[in-house]
Amino acid sequence: MAQQGVQLDHGQLCCSICLDLLKAPVTCIEGYWNQDDQRGRSSCQCRQTFIPRPVLKRTGLRWAEVVESLKKTGLQAAPPDHCYAGPGDVACDFCTGRRLKAVKTCLQCLVSYCDTHLQPHYQSPAFNRHQLVQASGELQENICSRHNEVRKLFCRTDQQCICSLCFMDEHKGHDTTSAAAERAERQKEVDRSQQNIQQRIQEREKDVKGLHQEVESIKHHADRAVEDSNTIFTELISSMERRRSEVRQLIRDQQERQVSRAEELRRRAEQEVTELRRRHAELEQLSLTEDHIRFLQRYTSSLSTTSESTHPVSSHVRPLRHFEDVTVAVSKMRDRLEDILTEEGTNVSEAVNRVDVSLRDSLLHDADHAEPKTRAEFLKYSRPITLDPNTAEEHLSLSKGNRKVTVRDKSQSLPDHPERFTYWQQVLSREALSGRWYSEVEWSGHCGIAVSHRIAVSHRRHGWGKFGSNDKSWSLVCTKRGYSFRHRNIKTPIPGRVSSRVGVYMDHSAGTLSFYGVSDDTMTVLHTVHATFTHNLHVGFRLPLFSKSTAELLCELN
Repeated sequence: MAQQGVQLDHGQLCCSICLDLLKAPVTCIEGYWNQDDQRGRSSCQCRQTFIPRPVLKRTGLRWAEVVESLKKTGLQAAPPDHCYAGPGDVACDFCTGRRLKAVKTCLQCLVSYCDTHLQPHYQSPAFNRHQLVQASGELQENICSRHNEVRKLFCRTDQQCICSLCFMDEHKGHDTTSAAAERAERQKEVDRSQQNIQQRIQEREKDVKGLHQEVESIKHHADRAVEDSNTIFTELISSMERRRSEVRQLIRDQQERQVSRAEELRRRAEQEVTELRRRHAELEQLSLTEDHIRFLQRYTSSLSTTSESTHPVSSHVRPLRHFEDVTVAVSKMRDRLEDILTEEGTNVSEAVNRVDVSLRDSLLHDADHAEPKTRAEFLKYSRPITLDPNTAEEHLSLSKGNRKVTVRDKSQSLPDHPERFTYWQQVLSREALSGRWYSEVEWSGHCGIAVSHRIAVSHRRHGWGKFGSNDKSWSLVCTKRGYSFRHRNIKTPIPGRVSSRVGVYMDHSAGTLSFYGVSDDTMTVLHTVHATFTHNLHVGFRLPLFSKSTAELLCELN
């Protein structure tokens, strides 16, 4: 043990001629002279020349014995640089000077050892009960800051690791157990969580496979629908060329939307698989932690991230509705006359829009896309919109940057426009809405707050476009006496306290439309609709004549 403080450089015991350890220096030098002898001249390692060659003798120091002795003690050479502790490494607490990397930490000694200084723990029976774990630089976490003793117990009452003195003091009478026993119990929960994650991984992998097949199927059937449509349209008269282009574009647009949607679902499923694998790896690493204290301290944060669950999903993708209806609709057009082209063209458009992959929307509504609950959460989806003057009926006057509408008793002289309402006192928003959207409306008098497909008002000149009278518009009618909801011309009374401010929330992809009564930060659900939105939507207002009513889209919400 006296030699443990000695540090010898490997080069100090190497021959500068052969670069090997100095086992027989005389033999090595004579061999060198025999190779390099020129006319009796000889030189030594210090490059001095001797004529004639001197006779070499061994000194009293037996180099071979020294080298062999050093080999046995392991001190014949200094450790390579990578064996020394660097930034981020745990250093041996026993080494002096430049310290070696620690390979183990003793939880009883609270000391980290390199491989050399660890040997007594393996060789002496006195250390048999000591617990060795992977080298750790966080030993202070195992020490009670109050009593300076090792924490070996776990208080279930206070959910913290404690030492024996804590057990006798402030945790007296609490439900306590050993750290090892508590770890064993919680390891079971970790194992169950790992199994759950593995199951979810398998489900998501099935989703990814199904979505990939769905994308290919969409492309295949869309291409086939385009080919069928082209074949039929070539048989039609020249007046139908324009309609063929429109149908082809409708198909392509729907294909793009559906493919984009399926690709997005697949991407999110793949991301979740990656995230679940990462969480699984974290739990695997936690399970391999030998230090009970570190396990328990990291247990809560590790398990909390894995306990988050997305909405349960099916492992299968529901059947796909393809583009066959388009071919049928176009075939009908071939047999019809010119005077019904407009009507049948609308049927074709609707057939294209009915193409629905019917993919699980729950993939879009996982834990990270939950339904808003508070007004602050709804406001995250607010964005300013304005009313379109070209759609306003002549008794409606717009103000405040086209955000407020007021009904007038007398009509105004407005330029004719194909988008303008001529029968009902209604107006539509300029912006089309998709995705998630929220806004608030301040109203007075008698007001219909509507959300509508643009196609629902295409026949408004004939009076068919009243909000809530068809299957493509939804209207909340607000009066001082109360609320009512209209859809397909069916009126549904809504009980409850009337508020002058109404919130409108839409999730286009989920097919959700909700109306809320807003008072300060309190939101009361008035009515919720679940539908399939095949177009972008517009906000609209209907203000009856002689009602002295107003409606304003609020742009600054707080």
